[in-house]
Amino acid sequence: MNFFAKFFVSFSPSEPGYVFMWVLLVVGIFCVAIAIERFVFLMSRAGYKTELFMKEILTKIERDDIDGAKQMCKKAGKMVIATVVNAGLAEAKSGADRIRNSIDEAMLKVIPDLEKRTNYLATIGNVATLLGLMGTIYGLILSFAAVGKPGIDAAEKSTLLASGIAAAMNTTFTGLLVAIPSIILYALFRAKTQKIIDEIDEYSLRLVNTLVERSYKTHKYHISAAQLKEGVGVHVTHNNIKIFTDNKLIKEINV
Repeated sequence: MNFFAKFFVSFSPSEPGYVFMWVLLVVGIFCVAIAIERFVFLMSRAGYKTELFMKEILTKIERDDIDGAKQMCKKAGKMVIATVVNAGLAEAKSGADRIRNSIDEAMLKVIPDLEKRTNYLATIGNVATLLGLMGTIYGLILSFAAVGKPGIDAAEKSTLLASGIAAAMNTTFTGLLVAIPSIILYALFRAKTQKIIDEIDEYSLRLVNTLVERSYKTHKYHISAAQLKEGVGVHVTHNNIKIFTDNKLIKEINV
């Protein structure tokens, strides 16, 4: 009987340690399910050509095409950087503090989703190793019990000893078979998640700087001398300036 045949036989209820084998199999299935879900989720949220996307967004902002930038974010779908950028664009005319707060709020929503369930892979790796170790101890206990059992001939003792050692090695092998991929996948997904978060931090800062610079952009307006009289008043709100002369509105400027 070859290795794989013997390995699959170890899941049979007639074999010692089969309970550990089935528990490890269930743990392995959970690992595969989480890995597939995280892969699909992170790939869809990471997007494609993020740098080019942000370059086009910033270009549109510099051209005062905020609606065009919002449309790009809408077309980007579930890409997290588009979600964060869209939050900032929604407050483009509301001042620096509102822009920063809206971006920070969007980041607080998307980052936990990026990190969700990834830590389970590290936990699965540790649990699988410990379950394999527990199965190993169980198999060794069976082996030593067989050796010390009185009234059994040498051939039967040899068979029981081999069976206990096989149970120990099978559970060890299965535990490592689950644990090693789990830890590797955890490291890969953590690295991918951190890369996305770093991109969000970098591009959101550039977005804030561009929007703030745009909001403070200097505009030139001309008022004829004939309109100006002795009493000139200026009423300034957040993004609106009204110029009065003798209590008469002569110019309204939206910045």
